[in-house]
Amino acid sequence: MTVDGGHVFLDAARGGDLLVDGGWIVPGLVDAHCHVGLGPAGPVDLDEADAQARTDRDAGTLLIRDCGSPVDTTPLQARDDLPEIIRAGRHLARPKRYIPGLSVDLDDPALLPEHVAEQAARGDGWVKLVGDWIDRGVGDLAPLWSDDVLRAAIGAAHAAGARVTAHVFGTDALPGLIGAGIDCIEHGTGLTDDLIAQMAARGTALVPTLINVETFPGIADSATKYPTYAAHMRELHAGAHDVVRRATEAGVPVFAGTDAGGGISHGRIADEIRALAAAGHPDALGAASWHAREWLGRAGLTDGAPADLVVYRTDPRTDPAALDDPALVMLRGRVFAT
Repeated sequence: MTVDGGHVFLDAARGGDLLVDGGWIVPGLVDAHCHVGLGPAGPVDLDEADAQARTDRDAGTLLIRDCGSPVDTTPLQARDDLPEIIRAGRHLARPKRYIPGLSVDLDDPALLPEHVAEQAARGDGWVKLVGDWIDRGVGDLAPLWSDDVLRAAIGAAHAAGARVTAHVFGTDALPGLIGAGIDCIEHGTGLTDDLIAQMAARGTALVPTLINVETFPGIADSATKYPTYAAHMRELHAGAHDVVRRATEAGVPVFAGTDAGGGISHGRIADEIRALAAAGHPDALGAASWHAREWLGRAGLTDGAPADLVVYRTDPRTDPAALDDPALVMLRGRVFAT
């Protein structure tokens, strides 16, 4: 394989300088749930967002589905030294039903279709909803939207050529979202067998963010005022790997996403791949590379495709530790890490 003019050519006879002699070539990794522009304390400036994207790049992540950000990162999309960012605009939520300062909060839930259309126009083909969050009056996770509003909102996104995804931890919000035709579920720790079967039949994807789910016990420990919610979060944490196993066995498309940008550091896609593999995903590397690229409409290592690739010294499918030490990271034909 050779690289010429920033593109891949499978004919090695084209010549050129030898960059790496031997190894396993993988299409650039994909973080399908990432938040460039968001830090542990909330929104960050563009310089910090730039640093986040570079950290992901050097770990081999060359395509990011930014799953909701309070910062307009479009200036970063013009940079040829940063991963491609597919933006979902801002989260859509209800007042006091999500992390303060991150989402567009709708006093009137009937306005959701209008705001979905607006975010679809601002993003790159994706819209992000908050499907459930703690309702302090209930003392537990609860849905934010009614089924009829969801049908109208998801219909509005599809009419605009955009796909919709939703943050969902528990079970109660899932039937309405899946039934309304949502395209993807984030986290999905409350999925039941019946809901998994519906997702498989519809082709609804799942991005389980397993390294983020590892924070659930800490969230529960801090929720002393809400014991039902705390117990629920511990229960969801305990079953998260089983959800991934059952989803992949049922044929649900399951992709890798770290949820980096809040409590999760950037550059941890290798940890998420290993977590998916430990949960029973039959192709965890593909879920963070070739399969995820196809799902997002981006090329893999095909003749003439952009030269976005990672090279490992040993086979990362059988040696997961190899993911921590790429021999070469190439973005658009330019080497950034060796």
